[in-house]
Amino acid sequence: MFRQIGAAIEHWLEAERAQLPLWLPVALGGGIAAWFLLPDAPRWIGFLLASCAVAVLGLALPGRLGRALLLGGLGMAAGCALIWWRAERVAAPVLARPAVVELTGRVVRVERMPAREVVRVTLLPGRTDLPPRVRVNLETRDVPAGLAPDAVVRLRARLMPPAEASVPGGYDFARTAWFAGLGATGKGFDPVEVVTPARAAGADLRASLSAHIQSRVEGSAGGIASALATGDQGAIAEGDVEAMQRSGLAHLLSVSGLHVTAVTAAAMLLVLKLLALSPTLALRWRLPLVAAGAGALAAIGYTLLTGAEVPTIRSCVAALLVLLALSLGREAITLRLVAAGAVIVLLLWPEALAGASFQLSFAAVTAIVALHESPFMHRWFGKREEGRGAALLRGIGSLLLTGVAVELALMPIGLFHFHQAGLYGALANIVAIPLTTFVIMPLEALALLLDVAGLGWPAWWLTDQALQLLLWIARTTAAAPGAVAAFPTMPAGAFALMVAGGLWLALWRTGARWAGAVPLVMGLGWMLATPVPDLIVTGDGRHLAIRMADGSMALLRDRAGDYTRDMLAETGGSDVEPVALSGQPGAACNLDLCLIEHRAAGRVWRVAATRSGYALPWAEFTTLCRKVDVVISDRRLPAGCAPRWLKLDRPQLARTGGLAIAFASGRVAMVRGGGRHPWRHPPKVQPVYVPEQGLAPVRTRNRWR
Repeated sequence: MFRQIGAAIEHWLEAERAQLPLWLPVALGGGIAAWFLLPDAPRWIGFLLASCAVAVLGLALPGRLGRALLLGGLGMAAGCALIWWRAERVAAPVLARPAVVELTGRVVRVERMPAREVVRVTLLPGRTDLPPRVRVNLETRDVPAGLAPDAVVRLRARLMPPAEASVPGGYDFARTAWFAGLGATGKGFDPVEVVTPARAAGADLRASLSAHIQSRVEGSAGGIASALATGDQGAIAEGDVEAMQRSGLAHLLSVSGLHVTAVTAAAMLLVLKLLALSPTLALRWRLPLVAAGAGALAAIGYTLLTGAEVPTIRSCVAALLVLLALSLGREAITLRLVAAGAVIVLLLWPEALAGASFQLSFAAVTAIVALHESPFMHRWFGKREEGRGAALLRGIGSLLLTGVAVELALMPIGLFHFHQAGLYGALANIVAIPLTTFVIMPLEALALLLDVAGLGWPAWWLTDQALQLLLWIARTTAAAPGAVAAFPTMPAGAFALMVAGGLWLALWRTGARWAGAVPLVMGLGWMLATPVPDLIVTGDGRHLAIRMADGSMALLRDRAGDYTRDMLAETGGSDVEPVALSGQPGAACNLDLCLIEHRAAGRVWRVAATRSGYALPWAEFTTLCRKVDVVISDRRLPAGCAPRWLKLDRPQLARTGGLAIAFASGRVAMVRGGGRHPWRHPPKVQPVYVPEQGLAPVRTRNRWR
């Protein structure tokens, strides 16, 4: 029996032998993902040993199965070891707690965001009592002349440690900052003094080009134009950014494969047509090879111009691999090319796997290439002798099917990271992608070229009109009823099942590929069966959201900021604007305390939360604690406060982080699950506190209100 099973597996692997190399980046990524998911070093070591055991088993087995297990085990072990090494290699001290400091540092990077009237500056302070790299936001009016990379500036700033996710499933900036080497972020105050000007003042080509574009095209349209040319998104209004996200067009704002491909193809076409004008060159030189070289230089130059971010570098690597394949006479765009690009990126930046950018871009490209390599697409949409009308309809059908496939591939990723997914993105992208690639970017390039002679205004006007059309598509799609489906935080296990199922469907070619539908459906069912949270508490205890009878979320603090409101609503799977808790049915609030009654699972749950930092009468408060199920506070509560279920005060929240609670099932999801990743327990530094002159101590109230 075992021999028959082994023979069947060997026969299947022989039929799929061309697809086996595609699983190398999957194994590498699996090892990286395991390091992120497993909590501490003993388990990381255990995973490494288990992966090596799989590789040893592969050595003992004959045939393709043995080789697949050998390479798969080694790939998983390499991925886990690589990300572990990378996390330790970038280790740097982090600010221990918020501080107001006066510092002098060398400018590393300047990011201008006109829409927010902010300039973001990354500095190297060069002090042992501060992290080696910090980032501060300056208001535009406070920015001095001469602020540029390599300048030395002096300023006063309020710095804070990089924040972890406030709620389960939220954005973990602490992890991102760890790999970026950022130890503190904050806000700088006027005056900001340039102590030493940059050695090459005015040499920031990227900033100069962005400013030039924004002077030709105003508003969000100019922001999108500069984003396409330089990757600078700072001039796009927040409302328009949200519209692009809700309509599924946000990928157009990030310089990635679409933009690099357009620039590379344009450079190749221009060089090829110009050189072909000379019969001598056309006969003596291999013009396609020369054009490929020009395309490679254009891709590299565009990547450097747009800031050389990881997504852009990833796209540039893919473009160079395509050009190499074309130069060698091989098929250019295949799943093997996608796999090679993924391996290169994971070897250089293994932490990119955990980011939405890597997942979205490779999922989209994999879905497109796998779909167009399938026999179904060749049978229904392949080139054939037919009339123009039929060919046009066939092309539209191919675009629509591709858009649907991409939306389906991206939907689990969007739900996992952003708790929402667009429903009309496929239709919007059918118009927006060709508009951006074949109209906006060529017009913008023409306008920049004509600006050399001062004749660019007609091209800029056309560019502005095309960008306004793009914004209209985004706004109209985002405002359509049901444009976005909101879901609560997806369990990591459900996401892993859906990713595994999707990869199984995309990478195999025989009938066994349809077995991938099983984990895909299981993951989808798990996600849908996950109870929506009734109560969400941020890690600092200052904010909470509780679900109302109509499904909306009510917030403890009436003046919570937009970011906090959006974050709590998204975590709760609500697309409705949150409301203030005070005045809601079942809630009794004063300036110091809120008492909420929430009905779930056939009973009433009572929650008490403090709203101020003032002292409360001890006897009355401890009596109240015994009558409620959950008590929440952003400070340490007295030992006598003993609620019936959960006491979430400052010491407890420091251990758990933010929480999401479903009363009916008793499910409690928390940000901190006991993990020992380096950004959870980093080395810390803290400047000595120097009290400011002329400030009198502030008296606080000590009474019940």
